[in-house]
Formats: sequence, structure tokens, C-alpha cells
Amino acid sequence: MRRITAAAIVLLASIAAAEDSDVNKPAFPSVDQLPATAELPDPFLRACLPRVRTKDEWARQRNELLAGVLHYEYGPLPPVPKKINARELPVKEPQPTFGTVKQFLMTMGPNNAIQTHLFLTIPNAAFKKGPFPVVVTGDLGWGRVKPEIARHVAERGYVLAEFSRVEIAPDSAEKKGVYAAYPNYDGGRLAAWAWGYHRVVDFVSTLDFVDAKHVAVTGHSRGGKTALLAGATDERIALTVPNNSGCGGAGCYRLQADKSEDIVAITKNFPFWFAPRFTDFIGKVDRLPFDQHTVKTLVAPRALLSTEALGDLWANPKGTQQCYAAAKEVYDFLGAGDRIGIVFREGKHEQNADDWTALLDFADKQFFGKKVERNFSALSFPDAVKGYSWKAPSQ
Repeated sequence: MRRITAAAIVLLASIAAAEDSDVNKPAFPSVDQLPATAELPDPFLRACLPRVRTKDEWARQRNELLAGVLHYEYGPLPPVPKKINARELPVKEPQPTFGTVKQFLMTMGPNNAIQTHLFLTIPNAAFKKGPFPVVVTGDLGWGRVKPEIARHVAERGYVLAEFSRVEIAPDSAEKKGVYAAYPNYDGGRLAAWAWGYHRVVDFVSTLDFVDAKHVAVTGHSRGGKTALLAGATDERIALTVPNNSGCGGAGCYRLQADKSEDIVAITKNFPFWFAPRFTDFIGKVDRLPFDQHTVKTLVAPRALLSTEALGDLWANPKGTQQCYAAAKEVYDFLGAGDRIGIVFREGKHEQNADDWTALLDFADKQFFGKKVERNFSALSFPDAVKGYSWKAPSQ
């Protein structure tokens, strides 16, 4: 199995070395040129070189893995704008007792054609002295976070930043937002939305009450898929927390459980979330040169927590656990095994108070070294078949 996977990487490198119409862009093999690999691919295998042996070698390997993930699955991210504009708007609601709410309209891109509303809930100084760590969520399009959760976040001493990813790009095939501003842009919605997270990080990092070294991102369902990609593609993000993100997020393509969403279902219903070529892997998912554990390794050694619901079978909690275990091999290799976690709860497909508490507990532990009475490595499927045969290299 390792030889087959290595052959895929060598093939990838040999074709990437060939010149195409743009010499700055590597060429990648088509799906039919990629060999089949039943298990989760080994992220330590390199093209035309020995398997990764050192942390320094991993840094280059990470860049190559990222290029493949974006090419085959998500598509590229839009260009980084030269400037982010943010105009403060009046807040019509009464101010809460636990903090201050500010609203901004962020504009960016050519002629400021891309925009999103942003709500910041800033803790009272009574809870903690600023600057404050910040949790960014892109789920504003579904409505504001519930007041009791906003209170909990503020009382724990975190700024809550809520923006609308669907203002950045619609959750449809319509060419609006990013796609209207950059007519030649062909990345999927998940990539465009992840870019939106990055732009919010741009802005909040300029605020004197925000601790820019302690930025966390989260999102639920398709928002969780987006948060994972945002964390994988921006090293300023110190903690990434996808919630119930399933297929295309923290879940798994190869290792499916009963009633879980697979590549067929997700690309049939939401083809515009991904790069156009991703549908080539329908019926050929074993030819995908990575799986979602690979996306998680792109976050390493920065902190990563998956929050999952046992009743959310569509999001494949068992496959998510198997991907977590594979990604942890890389975290352990980098000496950061305690910076990746997974938390399961009973219940359905939602991001509820339990999920937010787990996020804040993990953030307290990772950001400030606080002792937390929670096990972030407890597995709900201890008898699940291991999805890979490889191990992290010994150093």
C-alpha cells in the first residue's frame, strides 16, 4: 500500500515538473493517472525523496500537500486585497450587561465590491483585562449566536466576532460577491468563504482590544468545513474548531459509516462548494491522493479541535474519529500531540452550548495553559478499525 501511495506522489511530481501555459503553476495528474489507495494516504511520503524524517522536511511537505488539496478538492483562494475597509454602523439593539456590541460593514476587493457585516461582542473588563482573545464564526447568515452563548463567550473573556460568509459569496452557483469582483476566479465556495475568515482576521488583528496572537475560528456544518480550511490556509489562526463538519470537513471520504454523507451526495447537492474537478473522484475516491486527515495536518502544529455529535450520523462521527487518529500521527511527530483534540457529545446536528464550552475549555488550555477538567482525546468508537497502516517516523 505504501509503494502504491509513493508511486502516486512520484507521478504527481513528475507531471508537476512539466511546463504548461503558466510556468508558475504546477500541472497535476488527472484522476485516472492516480493509483488507487484504499487506506488513508501517508502524509509523510514525499515525491522523489525519502519519507519525511525531520520537522524541517515537514515544512516543505506541508506546502506540497496544501497545493494538492487546493487543486483537487477546494480550488484556490481569491487574491489577497491590498486593503480592508471597515465602517462602524449603529447597533439598534440594547447593549447587553455582559459586554459591548459593535457592528461594522467590511468592504474589500476591486472597487470595494465584496462586503460582509461583522458583529463584535466585547467582554466587560470586569471579566478579564484586555486585549482579549477572539473567536471568529462565519455563520451570521443563519442569525446571531444565541444571547446565552454570547454571554458565555464574553464571561470567559473572549471577543465573539460574527460575520456572514454568504455575503462574501452566496451559497449557490450565482456569480456574486467574490465571483463578481474576480470574474476569473474558479475556486469553490468553501475556499471563498475561508478567504472571508482571513479577511476578518485582517481587520480584528488591528483592534487594540484584540489579542491577535490568540485567534480562534469556528463554524457549524458547512461553516465547520469552511473553518477547517480557513485554519489550514492561514497560520495566523491559533485554534481551529470545526463543529459537526462531516464530509469535506473533519469527516472522511474513504471511511464511511451507515447513513453518512459521501462524495456522491455532497457533490450532487453542492458541487459549487468545491473545485470543478473534484467531481472526477465520484466512484474513484480511492484515487484521491489525500483524505481529510491531510487537511487537518495542514493546521499542525497549531491547535485543532473537532466537536462532534453522536446522533449526527450524516456527519460521519466514526470516520471523523479515524481521521483524527491519522492526523494525530503528524501532531505527535511535531511534538504537538496535546494540541489536537476531539470531543463527542450526545445529540443532533447543531452547535450548542456544550460545543461552545468545549471550544472555550480547549482555548483556555491551549492559549493560557489553564487546567481543564475535560479529556480531549476520549474516543467514542474505541473498537473502530484503524484506517491506515503507516506510523509517524521516529526521530
